[in-house]
This record gives sequence, structure tokens and C-alpha cells, in this order.
Amino acid sequence: MRWFLLLLVSATLARAEGETAGRFDYYVMSLSWSPSWCALEGDARRSPQCEEDHGWILHGLWPQYHRGYPSYCPSSQRAPSRAMTAEMADIMGTAGLAWHQWKKHGSCSGLSAEAYFALSRRAYEAVTRPAAFRKLESPVSLPAALVEEAFLKANPGLEPDMLTITCKAGRIQEARLCLSTSLEPVPCGQDVVKDCTLRDALLDPVR
Repeated sequence: MRWFLLLLVSATLARAEGETAGRFDYYVMSLSWSPSWCALEGDARRSPQCEEDHGWILHGLWPQYHRGYPSYCPSSQRAPSRAMTAEMADIMGTAGLAWHQWKKHGSCSGLSAEAYFALSRRAYEAVTRPAAFRKLESPVSLPAALVEEAFLKANPGLEPDMLTITCKAGRIQEARLCLSTSLEPVPCGQDVVKDCTLRDALLDPVR
């Protein structure tokens, strides 16, 4: 019974919901390799994201604790308008994703929806996304570590502990960068740095 209670407490600490907006330690900016998401989920959903030539899109800018993260925070801020979320589709793939990210993560930032999306765009545009991956003409298998190396080379201010590459179903999934509230690269918490160790991860080309 004791081990069960410890597990329950640990899970609660690692992932909170309904926390106070604006109280967090840093941001995790998640960049999703769109072709992977489309192959695993988007095509089946007939997502308009998969009809575009997206490469690394902004999955979200997530307020983060040193351990765990807040989500779905009560907020006095007005929800974003349809026009506001539609304006984010160029870097997030769809307005629906922008809405979901505001509801789950942006509400915890303490910012207005307009300011949160503006900050998200600034963070996205401040990171150089390696151009080589957009030049692929066919699927390739490569070490996930190679993707991390490419990001580090393209962004001299990044250190290995400020970035992690994730995989899903044998494919390169996301690049996650840790940023201060002023968008400076910072070391990630231990629960964020979970590098994919695959040596033959699949990377689909941009469509």
C-alpha cells in the first residue's frame, strides 16, 4: 500500500492540473516533425495540416516546473478568437491545435491569448530549424542523436542539456527546447530530457 501511495503522490507532483496561472519555472517549446505526425495520426484524421509542406511546426510553448508542469489553469484572460487561432496555423498547422494549446498550456502562462501567441511565434522564429531535413526526397533511417546534433550546430547558443529529441512508433517525433521566460535557452528539467536513443529512427520527407 505504501508504494502505491508514493506512486500516486509522485504522479500528482509530476503533472498538475488547475494550478495558478503565471507560476512556473521555464518554458518547453515543442517542435513537431509534421510528416511524422501526419503518418501516425494526421492522415487518418484528414487534417489540413497534412496537405501543406510543413516541416518542423510549433506543437506548443509549455509552461514547465523544474519537475512536472501545470495544465488547464483557471484564467481570467479571454479565450482567443477564431481569427487569432487561425493566424497561428502557418506555424502550428491548424487553428484547432492553436486553440488546444491555449486551453491546456497557454492558460497557465499568465498572459493574454494575444500575448501568449505572440510569444510563441517569437520563440519559434528565434530558433534555426536545420534546413537539411527539408531537402529529403525519400524516407531515411538515421540516429535520433543526429537530429539533435543538427539543431545544436544550427543554434550555437544551445547546449545538449537544453534540447531533447523524442521518437514515437520508430519515427522522429519532436524537438523540445527549454527556454527561460524571456526565451533564453536554459537547461531542461530531468523529466524533460528523455532523449530518443534509436539509431534507426524513420524520418519522412516534407510533403
